[in-house]
Amino acid sequence: MTARCCLFLLAVVAALGLAAESPAADARPNIVFLIADDLGYGDVGCFGQTKIRTPHIDALARGGMRLTRCYAGNAVCAPSRCVLMTGMHPGHAQVRNNREVQPEGQHPLAAGTPTLARLLQQAGYATGGFGKWGLGAPDSAGRPLAQGFERWFGYNCQRVAHNHYPTFLWDNERRLPLDNPEFSAHQRPPAGADLNDPQLYAGHTGKTYAMDAITEQAVQFIRDNRERPFFLYYPTVIPHFALQVPADALAEYAGAFPETPSLGGGYLPHRTPRAAYAAMISRMDKHIGMLVEAVRSAGLEERTIFVFTSDNGPIFDRLAGESEDFFHSAAGFRGRKGSLYEGGVREPTIVAWKGQIPAGSTSDRLVGFEDWLPTLLELAGLRDQTPPVDGISLAPTLKGREQPPRPFLYREFPAAGGQQAVWLDTWKGIRPQVLPATAKGKKAAGGAAGAAPNLKIELYDLAADRAETTDVAAKHPEIVAQIEKIMRAEHVANPAFPFPGLD
Repeated sequence: MTARCCLFLLAVVAALGLAAESPAADARPNIVFLIADDLGYGDVGCFGQTKIRTPHIDALARGGMRLTRCYAGNAVCAPSRCVLMTGMHPGHAQVRNNREVQPEGQHPLAAGTPTLARLLQQAGYATGGFGKWGLGAPDSAGRPLAQGFERWFGYNCQRVAHNHYPTFLWDNERRLPLDNPEFSAHQRPPAGADLNDPQLYAGHTGKTYAMDAITEQAVQFIRDNRERPFFLYYPTVIPHFALQVPADALAEYAGAFPETPSLGGGYLPHRTPRAAYAAMISRMDKHIGMLVEAVRSAGLEERTIFVFTSDNGPIFDRLAGESEDFFHSAAGFRGRKGSLYEGGVREPTIVAWKGQIPAGSTSDRLVGFEDWLPTLLELAGLRDQTPPVDGISLAPTLKGREQPPRPFLYREFPAAGGQQAVWLDTWKGIRPQVLPATAKGKKAAGGAAGAAPNLKIELYDLAADRAETTDVAAKHPEIVAQIEKIMRAEHVANPAFPFPGLD
């Protein structure tokens, strides 16, 4: 054989080797992460809802695994999403509360933060975000395109996202005007107004419903990246207030429920708040169905992981016209958004991956938002590229294999009186108000002058008392001592978000 023939054969063998490697690289799973905004544990059918229709979310549950003990990163939007993106629990997180930056945006993630998006981008994933950000203003180091996303369409600022008919959205780093009139999402009706008059609410709408436009862009992202692995982050703004939904969606629930007009509690009032709340959730479900169908139409269903969850619990009924008690949104759990009791942080969660995750399965494993970063990296074959994080991969659980239980889960929230919580399997310890109240009953920034912090721990056995009605701390001092030790060890002071009484 001549030297030229040998070189030719070597080239052919090398080319065949590369061809053999390419499908393996291309076969890395896509990730579609769907996160609702202020959705309650009981707001979707597969977690017990009977009045609101969520067929597409329910179908995901039938095709995958329901996680019945998954906890949001925190009790409100921004710090919860920070835990998700960074894999660090609230005692180590950069962002620990909602904090607005004028004129638009929230407290930013630091430059170079190893976010889930950045790590996947570095591994060759197309990365797109569609919805609400809340982790850095448009001109900050925390903006989406500086934190690992190559495509962003939606809101930057949480406050702007209170209006579902905004005058603009962000298209990458360009402010895209929308054909909507300018009006505040925080207004009350005039004194003496007839709350049953439809004309009173006529100015609370526009031509472009934000999540309709955002979902269209997310669908296009799937189509544009069907030939490479992608990470689609979809933080919808539904069902966060204000109560606003297109007329065709509202019509689906017209006359379905007894109604009393709601003043909105600081958001927009609504003539039929229950129908509006239900219609918003069904609209979100429709959007999710569009994303699932786009994946299926691209022939990618068996190569795509879907995760569905919520960033925190539902808002209090005094703001909702009592619609959420009517719908049993908190599913009987104590607390709502802003609270570390179960109703504020325990979220309806589904993971589906056709052929990989057992269909119709359920897990009661203790899971937190910090676990998603290591979990998704492991499922993507990137376990060795996981940075030091607080999260623990639940990939074995999702694959139906045995896995050691999570040692503990830690949460803290420096607002709403200051709160800490620790879960030890089904035991839960909570300090619901670390900062003493002032004489007027309001929480002072550092507590009442000269008052000591309230470090008493309430203890609940969630296996027997899921609603946290009976404090059993006095009966189990050894468990309380364990929890107190974890609370002390896991809180690391963050100067940007001081926590009087703990720092």
